Amino acid sequence: MNRALTVHDLVLAGIALVTGLLVAFLSRTLLRWLGKHAKRTRWSGDDVIVDALRTVVPWAAIVGGGAAAAAVLPLTKAVQHTVNQCLTVLLIFVVTVSAARVVAGLVQTVTSSRSGVAGSATIFVNITRVLVLAIGFLVVLQTLGISIAPMLTALGVGGLAVALALQDTLANLFAGIHILASKTVQRGDYIRLSSGEEGYVEDINWRQTTIRALSNNLVVIPNGELAKSNMTNFMRPEQQLTILVQVGVAYDSDLEHVERVTTEVVTEVMTEITGAVPDHEPAVRFHTFGDSRIGFTVILGVGEFSDQYRIKHEFIKRLHRRYREEGIRIPAPTRTVALQQGSVVIPQQRTAEDVVQDGPAALHD
Repeated sequence: MNRALTVHDLVLAGIALVTGLLVAFLSRTLLRWLGKHAKRTRWSGDDVIVDALRTVVPWAAIVGGGAAAAAVLPLTKAVQHTVNQCLTVLLIFVVTVSAARVVAGLVQTVTSSRSGVAGSATIFVNITRVLVLAIGFLVVLQTLGISIAPMLTALGVGGLAVALALQDTLANLFAGIHILASKTVQRGDYIRLSSGEEGYVEDINWRQTTIRALSNNLVVIPNGELAKSNMTNFMRPEQQLTILVQVGVAYDSDLEHVERVTTEVVTEVMTEITGAVPDHEPAVRFHTFGDSRIGFTVILGVGEFSDQYRIKHEFIKRLHRRYREEGIRIPAPTRTVALQQGSVVIPQQRTAEDVVQDGPAALHD
């Protein structure tokens, strides 16, 4: 200390601290006002930036006031250096945390707004946050005069040992990055694995993929298993899909009449049921001469995978009611067993029409 501490020094230091606190309060009030206006905009990135500035700017004002107060006090060089280092480390810490929040928030915004990237995929957000925090930690060490070169060398050598010990974890990490980079699976897609698991993709993080089944249960699948599994994505390349419903009518039916009635029911379902595709062109395709019926396939259009159950339900109900009104029969196969003395006749499939024409089966003693 070159000179004695005076009242004038204390007054100047107090003014510097009060000024810093006043600037911090005013800046926080201003940024709160800006935050309200930012919420009215369509872009969510400005909300993230303003929220981070509400933390950085007040703390920067406080640190600046503390540095100015320390500068006017008659401190020794060693004390002054220590105070400046502490204030600098505090400011770097606040800036690093805020920068990590801003970058992670912007990544979250970008991934949510672009269809080619998995929205809310936390693997990107987590990796970005860790990288920013690591850079801030290295800057703090450098500020304190600690050489980071030996530390980086040690981390390189130790990283090899850690990689060998965490093979499964790293495999899941890189598998998750590969899945997102290939754009084969995105949040909200309905997928089905060859192992039987299926559901909507809720999230893809650094270790696992979470899917929500139709029963509303969560199924957790390691990224490595997902990358190796055969998978069907019912929402790629487009969300709309077609479903097939198998129907059969009696041989004495007028197939032109059957096709016309079925087409009318399909059109009715497509226009009235939620989740159907109104502009879907009705399609009825006859394909089989069965044992007791002529089989055909009805092709329906649905908006997305889970809609098919409701649309099938309504279509079958309405088609059954309309067939009854139009007198169109849907025969059920019957089986008769005829026994003869000393021999057994092999059972044959017969229709209800055959039973009416030939009479009931005879049983011979």
